[in-house]
Amino acid sequence: MCNLIDGKKIASSVREKIKTETDELKKKGVTPGLAVIIVGNNPASRVYVNNKKKACEQVGFNSYEYALKEETTTKELLELIDKLNNDNNVDGILCQLPLPGSIDENAVLNAISPDKDVDAFHPVNCGRLFIGNQKFLPCTPAGIMEMLKYCDIDVSGKNCVVIGRSNIVGKPMAMLLLQSNATVTICHSKTRNIADITKKADIIVAAVGKENFLTEDMVSDGAVIIDVGMNRNAQGKLCGDVDFENVSKKASWITPVPGGVGPMTITMLLKNTLTSAESRIK
Repeated sequence: MCNLIDGKKIASSVREKIKTETDELKKKGVTPGLAVIIVGNNPASRVYVNNKKKACEQVGFNSYEYALKEETTTKELLELIDKLNNDNNVDGILCQLPLPGSIDENAVLNAISPDKDVDAFHPVNCGRLFIGNQKFLPCTPAGIMEMLKYCDIDVSGKNCVVIGRSNIVGKPMAMLLLQSNATVTICHSKTRNIADITKKADIIVAAVGKENFLTEDMVSDGAVIIDVGMNRNAQGKLCGDVDFENVSKKASWITPVPGGVGPMTITMLLKNTLTSAESRIK
């Protein structure tokens, strides 16, 4: 029988710990602060930003929102980031993606101080992850590792397959699994005979962005399935990269969509912000 990995329940448990640690930090005169920048009127981005604000309130953080017009220039955005980099009340800076096409996204992400880059997108933090000396963990992959740990799923020595090679999920996911002594294979759009690879996996992380990409015939009995996908089907219903109904018949553990990986991503963002705030008193 397949076990459900309840992201909401795990996120709630982790956030309780974050709140407790935040309360202790406040006694020492430090309140963690997260600055979120949103440019333009993307409806999905607005939902994500609102969720992050609610999460900050839940654990006792200060939340600072900077809502900028669609016409904002790269120069204006960089000036704001420089100001936040030098604000001692701000421990984490997050620039909600995607940005309008007129803005140089790489310049913006590189301008955020590595010590306040709680998304862990800065090249310095990517390099730290690569050598295993990270201050911040990339939020979605870190959330997945937390879920596996919570469910007592040991990845050491396991054959793990990551489907997708993005800088946000696929590549850092592979690094974290490798750090935990897994044997890791990354599959992508140019991979031949993906099913032959996934059928040998103990753990599969699907992060490809295609509805029902991972099907029952691609999975071995007892595999652990982590679905990172956030897609809309023809009926407008939220669904993942995994054919949940059929794959769950073979898996030992599986994450739902929604309610799986999503809640953990914001939770790990909070954890990174807390880590940054704690460095103020060291």
